[in-house]
Order: sequence, then C-alpha cells, then structure tokens
Amino acid sequence: MLKAASKVSVVAKRPEAELLLCCARTRIDSEKVSRISELLRQEMNWAYLLRMARAHRITPLLFWHLNAASPEAVPEDVLEQLRNHFHNGNLRSLVLTGELLKLLGLFETYEIPAIPYKGPALATFAYGNLALREFDDLDILIHKQDVPRAKELLISVGYQPQYYLNRAQEVTFLRYGFELGFTRVGGEGAVDLHWELAEKHFSFSLDPRSLWGRLERVPLGGGSVPTLMPEDLLLVLCAHGSKHLWQRLMWICDVAELVRVSDGMDWVRVVERAATLGSERMLFLGLYLASDLLGMALPVEIAQRIQDDTAVKMLAGQVRERLFRGANGSPAVFEELPFHSFHIKVRERLRDKIQYCLRAATATTVRDWMLLPLPRYLYPLYYLIRPFRMIGKYGPRLVKRLFYN
Repeated sequence: MLKAASKVSVVAKRPEAELLLCCARTRIDSEKVSRISELLRQEMNWAYLLRMARAHRITPLLFWHLNAASPEAVPEDVLEQLRNHFHNGNLRSLVLTGELLKLLGLFETYEIPAIPYKGPALATFAYGNLALREFDDLDILIHKQDVPRAKELLISVGYQPQYYLNRAQEVTFLRYGFELGFTRVGGEGAVDLHWELAEKHFSFSLDPRSLWGRLERVPLGGGSVPTLMPEDLLLVLCAHGSKHLWQRLMWICDVAELVRVSDGMDWVRVVERAATLGSERMLFLGLYLASDLLGMALPVEIAQRIQDDTAVKMLAGQVRERLFRGANGSPAVFEELPFHSFHIKVRERLRDKIQYCLRAATATTVRDWMLLPLPRYLYPLYYLIRPFRMIGKYGPRLVKRLFYN
C-alpha cells in the first residue's frame, strides 16, 4: 500500500523555489496546476528562477509545465529563453543518445559487455521523454578487465581520456579507482566508463558483478538497451545523491520518477539489500526527500520506518536548508569538513563509518601522483604521504572549528 506525503515541505519562502518544486516532476495534478497559477500571479524574480532552474538541472520540466499551465502569465522573453533551452537540450540529448548507441554497438562488436545507466536510459525509462531530463555525459558500466580495451576503442573513435597514466599508475587506478572520464575531441559530449559504482573510500559496497545477471531492457532509439533493474537502480541513485549531498533537485526528481513508473517494485528486496550493504539510511534519505519535497507516494511500512529514524530527518533538514540557499539561487556549497561529516552520518553501521574515515585518509588519487611523481617501487609511500596531505589540508580549519568557534 502506498502512502502519499500529506503536504510538500516548503524549503524556501521565495515563490520561485516553490514554483520549481511544483514543476520538478513529469506529471502534475489539478491541485498543482492551480498552485502554479497562483504562484505566477505573485511577484516573480524571473532571472533568479532561471538561474535556480539551471543550477538544479530542472529547466526542461519548468518549461514543460509553465508552457502547458499558464504560458500567458510568463513574460514573453522568459518563455522564449525556456523554450530555447528546452529545444537545444532536446537536440543535445538526441545527439548523445545516438552516440551512446554507436558506442554500445562498437563495444558489442569487440565483445565488451556494457550497461548504460542514468543519462538516456534513465530519461527514457523513468521520465518517458528524453527531453525532460538533462544530461551531459554517458555513464557506462563495464567489467574491470575490459577497461583497457574499452579505453583504446574510445581513443580510436576520437575520445581522449581524462588522465594519461603510465602502466603502473593505470594498474593502481583500476584497483582503487571507479571511473575514467573521456571527452570528445573537437565535439560535444563525454563518456564516463565505470567499473565500480562509487569511490572506494565512499564504501558503497554494491558489487557491480552482482548486477549483470538481472538486467532489464528499455526502449531507446528504435531498439532497446540493457540497464539496471529498478530495485538496483534505486539503490544506486540514492547512493549517488547521498555522495553529492543531494545538492541538485534533479537527483531527488530521479528517485521520485523511478518509483512512480516502477509499479512492481519489490520493496522488501530493496530494503533487505540496502540493509545488507549498509546503505539503508541512504535509501531512506532519498525516499524521504522525494516524498517530502515532491509528494512521492511511499509504502506505509517504509514511511513509518523513515519517521522513526531521527538521523534521516536530521540529514534531510540539512539538505532542505541548503537546497536553495546558495548565491544566485544555486545549491549552497558544503565546506569539505561538513561534506565528510554528512558522508559519515548517512551510514547506519559503525564499521562503515570507520572504514570511510580510514579510506578517505589513505586512498591514493591521481592528484597525489601528479603532485609528487614517484617511481613504481616507491608507490607504497603514497599511503604514508596521503594522511599528511589531508592533515595539511584540513588540520588548520579543524583546529579553528574546535577551539575558536
């Protein structure tokens, strides 16, 4: 049984923020249409609204609903800006979708299994329309052992990797990294090759190998492509949003739209799997935000468990407070120390909190290699250098926070 949120929280007093919340969904009922009309009769800072919509990546949905509900209430120049953004974004989405299909065909030719997720696959499945969800890159999950071959294939068709690594660095990067970005030479678009779903230090332990045997196919470009099943995708989206502190409304909208279209969602399996992975709080936080801000219906049992978890409501309060608080209507930027604090609090198990701290303090990065290049036989020293670099980076601010605030 699903239970809809009794009311949507207002995270800002400004009418622009409420208008954006009303439009941050693919479908709106008559009550929302009426509320949008009421808001449009208020004094509206249109420049602020447009900046805020772009920051949260919700401009297509804003145009979609304003153009359908009350286009006459929107200044002509503003409506034209929204229309141009919508059509340009739609064209970009079509180009990127065509590129995705080409790359999947290329990988298939060379027998490299690949799973597209987020991007076009999510837009088609959850939003039902490529034009309604913005994306700038293509996220493709492959097996770790296939990364070197996939990298060479991408380079052969005009992409350049984010990093140029020597053999020793590449081996280490594959072991401790999770993705490698590519940009199109002389063109638009980017590709992120994933072999893990998050950085090691983030400690989201969903093993990608466990996903390959339970994929679903979604229609795309006149055919279909494999992607993650809804139960797995929901966990991935909630982990991704939690990693980025839910700073974009689009990520909350992703969760709400995925749940909306997944009538057969196996909630028992989702919660059990989240508990096993130690990501139950991430799951509940994403669901709570989607319910609280966007009115998404939740199973009664899950809604009750969320209400009983004070940590989830505390973290949601932090997200709501910062969602529209930044300069020019953009999400407020977390300082790095509160950023790590949020990551620790969003975990329910003590061992995961400890593991996160240890990995964040010792995990080597490409930046470490660039700052201090070492020969291969001295690579173990990076694990000693990293903690001192972190102390130098955060130590003074931590001392000031503890003793002078």
